[in-house]
Amino acid sequence: MKPAKPLLTVDGMSVRFRMPGGRYVAAVSDVSLTLHPGECLVLVGESGCGKSVLASALLGLLPGNAETAGRALLAGDAPLDLLTASERTLARTVRGRRIGLVPQSPAAHLTPVRTVRSHLRETVRALTGVRGTALDPAVEAAAARAAFPTDHLDRHPHQLSGGLAQRAATALALVGDAPLLLADEPTTGLDRDLVERTADELRRHVDAGHALLMITHDLAAAARIADRVAVMYAGRVVETADAGPFFGTPGPRHPYARRLLDALPERAFTPIPGMPPELGALPEGCAFAPRCDRAEAACTRTVPALSAGVACHHPLEEVQPRAGAA
Repeated sequence: MKPAKPLLTVDGMSVRFRMPGGRYVAAVSDVSLTLHPGECLVLVGESGCGKSVLASALLGLLPGNAETAGRALLAGDAPLDLLTASERTLARTVRGRRIGLVPQSPAAHLTPVRTVRSHLRETVRALTGVRGTALDPAVEAAAARAAFPTDHLDRHPHQLSGGLAQRAATALALVGDAPLLLADEPTTGLDRDLVERTADELRRHVDAGHALLMITHDLAAAARIADRVAVMYAGRVVETADAGPFFGTPGPRHPYARRLLDALPERAFTPIPGMPPELGALPEGCAFAPRCDRAEAACTRTVPALSAGVACHHPLEEVQPRAGAA
């Protein structure tokens, strides 16, 4: 049973970027989500749909040409709207302490002239207060949580494979046991065994009472770890659902979400026709309509609101036979 009060409440969040010539790109549009302690919400969707922009907005890491609207309330002793908080507040009291981050591009977040051990020592010292002879055992314990090999701790970022850099970033994110963890593609570059080990470690983090917002293309990892799923398309959340029914029966209700699962090799292995729209040139009405075999005239005129967990004029009400099924 979820606690009555969510840890994170995103209400009507929008992010747009000012472009040359007075043009705007709507990267995130009117997104509302809640996330409770002890819960994992997985955000899925094709590349470029706004998932990582949403995470960057929560941490105040957007570029200077970004404009935000709505609110993102982080609960705690001092509740904070992350979209209006100052850089000083975010840097001193939020990042690493109240929100941990596993970045999408870990190599870009590691200082090239410092070893992994040096990164971990500084982070452990700053976030846990461990000093002296206890510091190195704490560093090795932090590395072990992310399956980072201790014999690589004295290597620099350029000496790491993509998978090792990802595990180093995960180790750093877990050090402070922040109430909320944002994991942006945390299994990128890992083989299947390490994907499962990383997912299981993140799940243990959740089961210890923390909240996890995980962004991923790996739907198998999502099914392994998620309590709830949110599907994004063209900057909007088009479906939210409990993970069990979403990945099992009855399955997704939005045609895009259903096709996203059907594209998996272990399912119908049927690609979604067409391409996602450019965020700077979205069509009128439902952005998925040009790719949807259920679209009708109304779909091309009106953007459907998220109602009862799905934003679609013609949601799937029953289990549909998948392409290639007997």
